[in-house]
Amino acid sequence: MEISRRDFLKVGGAAAGSLLLPVGAAAAASAATFPLRKRVGEAASVCPYCSVGCGVIVATDAQGHIINTEGDPDNIHNRGALDPKSVSITEFGNDPKRLKTVLYRAPNSDKWEVKSWDWATAEIAKRVKATRDATFKEKEGDVTVNRTEAIAWVGGAANNNEDCYLAAKFARALGIVYLEHQARI
Repeated sequence: MEISRRDFLKVGGAAAGSLLLPVGAAAAASAATFPLRKRVGEAASVCPYCSVGCGVIVATDAQGHIINTEGDPDNIHNRGALDPKSVSITEFGNDPKRLKTVLYRAPNSDKWEVKSWDWATAEIAKRVKATRDATFKEKEGDVTVNRTEAIAWVGGAANNNEDCYLAAKFARALGIVYLEHQARI
């Protein structure tokens, strides 16, 4: 009987694989009683550091603390590879000094006040509207310009193409002419 190299590798691989399989009901019972130490949730995100926009899979525990980061193999930019800065997201996200609320210091005050996100959003909108209204130019000479030069918009690495598209449309609708991105600065 003649055996080909391919058949030998098939039989050898099957034999080696069968040695790794657990044996019987005892192995199934031990697997069923194995205690999970903690629940882990995963979310796909984008690295915030440089302008590439690498995909990152962030693992968090039940309290929301980041316990691991790894490259997203489905991301078109990095295909699962990460640089050292991206791996350090674990340290950044769990820093006890990281702010998680809105802090506001009134003019001429020496104290910070904790405010809600709703208050901050409304305050930013109010100030953008006031600045735009105060500095809006409809015409420059005989030419219609419809712009404001008192407001600028800066995008960052965590913005994807859709975010940047919507931000640019929003900024142009306000008449903002100074649009920039972290990748160009």
